[in-house]
Amino acid sequence: MSRRGVPADVVGEEREVPHDARLLLPAVTAWAVLVGVLPGPGALSAVVAGGALTVAVALLVLPRIRGPLRGAVDGPPYAHRGGRSAGWAGGASRSGRRGRPVLPVLALAAAAVGLVCGAAALHLAVARAGPVAGWAQERAVTSVELVVTTEPRVLAREDEREPLVVLEARVVRASARGQTARPRTPVLLFAPAGQGWEEAAWRSRVEAFGRWSPAEPGDRAVAVLVPRGPPTTLDRPTALLRGVDHVRDRFRRSVDPLPADARGLVPGLVIGDTSLTPPDLTQAMRDTGMTHLSAVSGSNVAIVAGGVVLLAARLGLPRRWRLPVVLAALLGFILLCRPEPSVLRAGVMGAVGLMALTGGRRRASLPTLGAAVIFLLYLDPWLARSYGFALSTLATLGLVLWARPWGLAMAARVPRWAALPARAAAVPLAAQVICAPVIVLLQGTVTTVAVLANLAAAPLVPPTTILGVVAALLAPLSIRLATAVAWLAAAPAWAIGRIARVCSRLPGGTLEWWDGVVGAWALAAVTLAVLLSWGWWSHQLSRRPWVAVAAGCAVLGWVAPLPGLQEWPPPGWVVVGCDVGQGDAFVVPSGAGRAVVVDTGPDPSAMADCLRSLGVRRVELLVLTHFHSDHVGGLPAVLGAADVDEVLVTPVQEPAQSAASVADQVSAAGIPLRVAQPGDRWTWGDTVVTVLWPTPRPPAGDSAANNASIVLDVEVSGARVLMTGDLEPESARLVARVTEGRDYDVLKVAHHGSAAQDEGLVREARPEIALIGVGEDNDFGHPAPSALSLLSEVGAVVLRTDLHGDVAVVRDARGRLVPHAREGG
Repeated sequence: MSRRGVPADVVGEEREVPHDARLLLPAVTAWAVLVGVLPGPGALSAVVAGGALTVAVALLVLPRIRGPLRGAVDGPPYAHRGGRSAGWAGGASRSGRRGRPVLPVLALAAAAVGLVCGAAALHLAVARAGPVAGWAQERAVTSVELVVTTEPRVLAREDEREPLVVLEARVVRASARGQTARPRTPVLLFAPAGQGWEEAAWRSRVEAFGRWSPAEPGDRAVAVLVPRGPPTTLDRPTALLRGVDHVRDRFRRSVDPLPADARGLVPGLVIGDTSLTPPDLTQAMRDTGMTHLSAVSGSNVAIVAGGVVLLAARLGLPRRWRLPVVLAALLGFILLCRPEPSVLRAGVMGAVGLMALTGGRRRASLPTLGAAVIFLLYLDPWLARSYGFALSTLATLGLVLWARPWGLAMAARVPRWAALPARAAAVPLAAQVICAPVIVLLQGTVTTVAVLANLAAAPLVPPTTILGVVAALLAPLSIRLATAVAWLAAAPAWAIGRIARVCSRLPGGTLEWWDGVVGAWALAAVTLAVLLSWGWWSHQLSRRPWVAVAAGCAVLGWVAPLPGLQEWPPPGWVVVGCDVGQGDAFVVPSGAGRAVVVDTGPDPSAMADCLRSLGVRRVELLVLTHFHSDHVGGLPAVLGAADVDEVLVTPVQEPAQSAASVADQVSAAGIPLRVAQPGDRWTWGDTVVTVLWPTPRPPAGDSAANNASIVLDVEVSGARVLMTGDLEPESARLVARVTEGRDYDVLKVAHHGSAAQDEGLVREARPEIALIGVGEDNDFGHPAPSALSLLSEVGAVVLRTDLHGDVAVVRDARGRLVPHAREGG
């Protein structure tokens, strides 16, 4: 044993057994080529496949042709010089002798490219056969029969229109332009909610009438169908699938009595159904890098398989029967979760991850991962362009490369009692480090609490999954009995949700980073530089401990700066406009760490970032001026980032779907919901909020929802602010009568500075500073030149979130109100 209690022979094993990357490199090459050829014409995949296979054959034949020259460059293909047999193991001998056979690896890479591109060519040939692609280019009207291939998903839109139902399907018969065909074309369907498409059963055959449009290049779908009207069911799924649907439906009913977080997480972990997960919990899990725990992943597949193995052993089942029983259980689990590409990918990667954590099979894990990537891309070439596939593969690669060596190294540097937690911490650390660049590509932020959150939640996943599976199996027999077991699963599931919520609120838990591809490559470069130079840094820090202390203080100051050094929010702020894109979100302080929030914008991530930057931990009043998504879309972020005391809404429930969604979210969070009435008043210290509008029956005008916007008179630190939501001129004229004779220091300009401004209200308010929440390069032309001209005429300084980022009005040391922009501009 070593001094720290880590077996020395285990450490030695890590040093003596190198990784075998020869199959992974061809897999990565094939993956990269496939990403490039999928958006092109189908013939491109076939040409690339033919060329790659030709190159592979040439590379294998070349060494035989070069017989007289063997050993001159690469050495013999199957043996090192000096006679030592190497096979395809490659690499230098123990004496450092050179002569790695490169040609076989290149041949294997070319063969992998040929295999996946050839498979893609066949998939594309089948998918694009028939007239559907041409009809899509012509946007033809069609009558079509479809087989539904995914569960319908309901997506909210960032405007006042109804949500969309999205599902994938395969065409089995289509008629358009006087022609009828029976292709096997994969298509994507977008339908307004409420037409019945959300009830379409998986693997059912339905008939629809609608219009074709082109799909995005590189997508699995060849065309997009926008149906006109509800579907007509022609054929229900098979008896087996109907039985699975029955189990899923009964299981959902059995979890209905559970608390909101558990009600969402238990079905997510067991059957991959995330439709019941509260939006604010989804946002919290995204902020903490725990999204993989809210749905079926490789770890769930491994847990189910391991549970069946243990049960079979405990029951004394003969060994020859255990493998068939495990395979049957996994088949049933996959059917329960739907055998869609994401579930199959999770199962394969889960198996590879388990192999990586098993010491005796560690050398085989990297070739297995390479083979798994090639196999999955052969079965489903479109996985190459899937973020989920990239994250799953990278996380597994991190486990293969670093989980064991990092765990052993960390265990060797801590006391014996902490060795096991140290090794456990290496698993989420390895996955997070390698996945961070892709996560930045998706979110534009870096989470610093992912390792802590995942480590805390890891012990809770197995009991949640196992008990959830038991509840699902019992649900067809007795919902009451299933509910009793589901309550047992609810305890660890609730704890997982609580960990996500608490960690998402930690100071410095999420750090801003560059968006897009530039940010991803920048973080990848930084990560690679740190990994390559870690040995040097570790040596320098051990020799100069004061450097480590100084570096730690610098990082701490960057993540959680001292109040006196904090640049944002500026001292003395009285109102902040959050840069949330094309939408409104404003914050007024009501005490230390407390605030009044007026609207939440369309983007939960941007709203959460704004509240964190302001240090808001408690929202004493959340005002949703009206129910358009550009004002309420960020509601989950507010509910997840802070404790909310009360929510105030307009009496006009339009759009109805959005209003119902808000009510459901607020109710699930256990927060009082109040309907605004003129004269409602709240006071917190020197912050006073008074409702001026709407009346019980505001004018409808062009938009009943806009005209019913809540209008607030806010007094804070001696400044007076008028907040007008998206008020239209017909209502603004009536509000101007209420505000007659009042001077306002700050005006929140109505409707993002649209041309529909009431001149009388603006001139009556006589603001010094005007705030406009508006998105950069928006399609509405906001703010309108006429609105900006009117504000200029009244002498107001205009702050716009599209130009200045987060904006603030500040009371300076001399008592003056001054504008302040976070980004400048």
